[in-house]
Amino acid sequence: MQDQEKMQEQTEQANQTSSQGAQGSQAAQTSEAPAPESAASQSAAPPQQNASLEEKLAAAEAKLAELQDAFLRAKADTENIRRRAQEDIAKAHKFAIENFAEALVPVKDSLEMALKLETPAVESLKEGVEMTLKQLTAAFERNRLIEINPVPGEKLDPMKHQAISMVPAEQDANTIVSVLQKGYTIADRLLRPALVTVAQ
Repeated sequence: MQDQEKMQEQTEQANQTSSQGAQGSQAAQTSEAPAPESAASQSAAPPQQNASLEEKLAAAEAKLAELQDAFLRAKADTENIRRRAQEDIAKAHKFAIENFAEALVPVKDSLEMALKLETPAVESLKEGVEMTLKQLTAAFERNRLIEINPVPGEKLDPMKHQAISMVPAEQDANTIVSVLQKGYTIADRLLRPALVTVAQ
């Protein structure tokens, strides 16, 4: 009897071991089953990433080419502007007094005509000088060359007047008594101060 019970227990243990092995193999199969899918997904991912990287690289290269082209165009435009500016400055220096010289030519013509007269009368000579002076004054005004001719009693302005001497006078101190030589400004810039005498 005991032998039969032992054999029965061994048989049951063997059955349990085999059932556990079967369960373990099933679990292993279930755990290994998704592995092929993940491997497939991993093998499929790199081509997409590669394609995306290639697209980004192509876009970056196109943008770089566009920026290089824009830079070269801007550089060429800047060089042209600089060259034109240099030419304009050179022309301005060369022909700066062109307008003024053009206005002075008639004055020279008038003086030459006056000298051609062999025996000019005093009246005609005076008339010719007055006409020449008018031409010269008009030439000065057209070219913004304005005279400084202060009137007596005007206050001394060191920016426009130069006092030569101080004289006693019946007027306020530091006021102009007389003008010895007119001054001139050109385009609001002092060319020559007026020489004046000033009251003590």
